[in-house]
Amino acid sequence: MTDLPASARIVIVGGGIVGCSTALHLGRMGLTDVVLLERGRLTSGSTWHAAGLVGQLRTSANITRLLGYSVDLYDRLEAETGQATGWKRNGGLRLACRPERMIEVKRQATTARSFGLEMHVLSPREAKDLWPLMQVDDVVGAAFLPTDGQASPSDIAAALAKGARRTGVAIREGVAVTGIAVEDGRVRAVETDQGRIACEKVVICAGQWSRAVGRMAGVNVPLVSIQHQYVITDRIDGVTPDLPTLRDPDRLTYWKEEVGGLVMGGYEPNPRLWDVDPPPSPFEFQLLQPDWDHFEPTMELALGRVPALAGAGIKEMINGPESFTPDGNFILGEAPEVRGVFVGAGFNAFGIASGGGAGMALAEWIATGAPPFDLWPVDIRRFGRNHHDLGWLRTRTMEAYARHYTMAWPSEEPEAGRPLRRSPLYDRLRSAGACFGEKLGWERPNWFADPAAGESPRDVYAFDRPNWFAAVAREHRAAREAAVLFDQTSFAKFELVGRDAEAALSWICANDVRKPPGRIVYTQLLNARGGIEADLTVTRLAPDRTLIVTGTGFATHDAHWIATNIPPGLDARLVDTTSATAVLVLMGPRARAILQALTRDDVSNAAFPFAAARPISVAGCPVLALRVTYVGELGWELHVPVEFAATLYDALMAAGAPQGLRNAGYRAIETLRLEKGYRAWGAEIGPDHSPLVAGLAAFVKLKTGLPFLGREALEHQAAAPLPRLLAGFSADPAVTLLGRETIYRNGERVGWLASGGHGHTVGRALGYGYVRREAGVDRDFVLSGAYELEVAGDRVPATVFLDPPWDPSGARIRA
Repeated sequence: MTDLPASARIVIVGGGIVGCSTALHLGRMGLTDVVLLERGRLTSGSTWHAAGLVGQLRTSANITRLLGYSVDLYDRLEAETGQATGWKRNGGLRLACRPERMIEVKRQATTARSFGLEMHVLSPREAKDLWPLMQVDDVVGAAFLPTDGQASPSDIAAALAKGARRTGVAIREGVAVTGIAVEDGRVRAVETDQGRIACEKVVICAGQWSRAVGRMAGVNVPLVSIQHQYVITDRIDGVTPDLPTLRDPDRLTYWKEEVGGLVMGGYEPNPRLWDVDPPPSPFEFQLLQPDWDHFEPTMELALGRVPALAGAGIKEMINGPESFTPDGNFILGEAPEVRGVFVGAGFNAFGIASGGGAGMALAEWIATGAPPFDLWPVDIRRFGRNHHDLGWLRTRTMEAYARHYTMAWPSEEPEAGRPLRRSPLYDRLRSAGACFGEKLGWERPNWFADPAAGESPRDVYAFDRPNWFAAVAREHRAAREAAVLFDQTSFAKFELVGRDAEAALSWICANDVRKPPGRIVYTQLLNARGGIEADLTVTRLAPDRTLIVTGTGFATHDAHWIATNIPPGLDARLVDTTSATAVLVLMGPRARAILQALTRDDVSNAAFPFAAARPISVAGCPVLALRVTYVGELGWELHVPVEFAATLYDALMAAGAPQGLRNAGYRAIETLRLEKGYRAWGAEIGPDHSPLVAGLAAFVKLKTGLPFLGREALEHQAAAPLPRLLAGFSADPAVTLLGRETIYRNGERVGWLASGGHGHTVGRALGYGYVRREAGVDRDFVLSGAYELEVAGDRVPATVFLDPPWDPSGARIRA
């Protein structure tokens, strides 16, 4: 039996690397009323058998920053704690064995430069000089990141635990958590096999057991256990301690040095589940039986790269189950279901690389209520209704695992577990040639194939112009010249109801929402630092009812943000209405003529101006029509009960045929909004960026004197030079901009693109990114520079702009 406290402010469940790292960072922040509970012994779950490679570069600047923090922490951890860590910065080498992989590597090198990492593109000969044991006959090129490294997972975790204990954090081994008490939506205590611990916060860092622990509190942690195998060889001549880690994605394998031998593992295209739910307990320092037959194809690929492996003795085969997630990103943050429950789990076999930074970020989130910077790619609130079913989770997660080393194509869509959530128009759109994408389980038309043009509705990915380029251009032109119809039923839709709904929104929203019924307000929701937590529209329906419409993928996040920031004591309740209504979005200069042909209601500009909302009848269907746009054209969002959606769609298409109406998809929405300069949350705007730096100051009620969340931070920021400013860039139409290209001003690196695409009307490549300078940035500074963009290692000239290249006056949307 272990002596447990009757209470603690924070209880951490799980003593792997992430739990230990979180404990250390909480202790260093002065939060020492913390107890970490480990059912067995520290690291006994999956940390102990991790391969231990530590890479840093990811597609997100902030996730790269988080992994960079891990490297910096591991650099000093042994000296700070006196505990050996096995950490060394021996660098990381990544191979490319075909031309398209080399383009990917060059784009990764550009991304690294954008994020401030040193990364070198190498020839096959230079790669072999760094890794002499490999044959490079099939290698096209490589990239080397000298600050990557490797560690001993158990030793790193032991050092983190030792450091945590020194701060005063209590660590108790041999304690099993049996329940989590929740009252009134907030955690109250942790139940164990040795007693109850009352607490304010619980942190679930239980690895592949996190899903089961989460269920104790009514929290969904979407992860799955998959078998992951690697071998450890005896000593091999020529293997030196400074040999870099090696990733060979075209052969699906990775390598690292281990006591004069090699560790070799891979990500096979046909992974195998650890088919148990929940995983058994206890399962301490245990492995699964080696599956040599399953590993044989990986071994054959590896032998082609390192022939010396054929004569090496195999010291051990590791088959260790690890937790993986359906999108390949780990899970951090406060659970949306229960206040005070935090999660750090699902690390997809790079928990050692992430552990230091994830523990830092999670500790700050726990202590302050907010992460240190925008962590949306790993935020637990990115999940939704589709992530609860275990069968679906397994199907999607197996695909994510199998894609670990496949080409990371731009705009690539998942295929497993589809279709799941379907609009009532799904079959009609499929018959019309829709090629669907998926977001939060929803099937959404990305583009429409024209059989007469020899097109079929399937994606063929590329780094330059993919097969849908012409189709999207066709839809784009229709939106500018005639009219298009988008099915945006997947919009997340909520109603805030109650006598204090306006007062609650007035506090939560940065813009002035004190409007009469029938008016729409575009607004951001800010955090206390002035960063943008949500970007949405608010429509006043009645004195006590307001419609909130936001992006499909932000449903859980935005609902959680709104619900948790309603001031105490106000009568305001958030109701999810997403599944009740379909949304057809009619856009283009001929949209009014099409709509007017189907309704007796007056939709003229005088009767139905921009930013107005009206209930109207269209072809016999009750419609809430919102005159807004995200594509820079005249148009309406038509919200209709789902049972009327098919009738409304058929009527619009029939009435629109003489006007040139076309179906259009989400990829056209993207190219259209880039021309108009409309921002996208998760791309150009997010929690790290305020409306002032994002060029959205016109949508903030600073001049009203009204209080709102984030106001003080904006006032402080407005009183000093801005650290960065969002700008647009155009380049030759032959250039392909995807995002993360490096921005150079007068030869100096000043930022990177957050988004990129093609402007089919303006005939230019377009991208948006922040121009940064420590001394401050203003409009004159941005516009006075000469700019270049680095694209896959090459610099191309670019023209900067702050006003949108299409309809800068906004005359078209108000016509």
